[in-house]
Amino acid sequence: MPPPPVSPDGPGQLDHGYPAAPYGYGRHAATGPGGMPYGGPGYGWPGMPAAPSNGMGVAALTLGIISAVGFVLWPIAIVVGILAIIFGGIGRARATKGGATNGGQALAGLICGIGGLILAVLMMAFVISQASSAGDSNSHDGSGYSAAA
Repeated sequence: MPPPPVSPDGPGQLDHGYPAAPYGYGRHAATGPGGMPYGGPGYGWPGMPAAPSNGMGVAALTLGIISAVGFVLWPIAIVVGILAIIFGGIGRARATKGGATNGGQALAGLICGIGGLILAVLMMAFVISQASSAGDSNSHDGSGYSAAA
């Protein structure tokens, strides 16, 4: 009967599916040129890729919705709409460069910001026109006719 086969690590040492121990910890390493073990000294996992930076798209969508829904509060809605447009543009640029994964969300924030800004400007024009027409109608002498007539 022939002897049992000998593994590359020596007799009686089975891997059992586990990774090999690092070089110099009681295991024989197959060496390459220069006496270094194959694969180099071992640097571990290559590391995870950086998480996408989606904050600008989320901020643009949130501010755009606030601007579009709250256009009645036109001084606030104008500022919030402008911020939504800025953040949406930055978020869209990051998505096209590959730094973010929510290009559609940034685009939706940009569109909502533009819509909210337009609604807020129209509301501002309406309020100013109503205030000026109310000022003209209050300048009468009590006889029912305006002072200009």
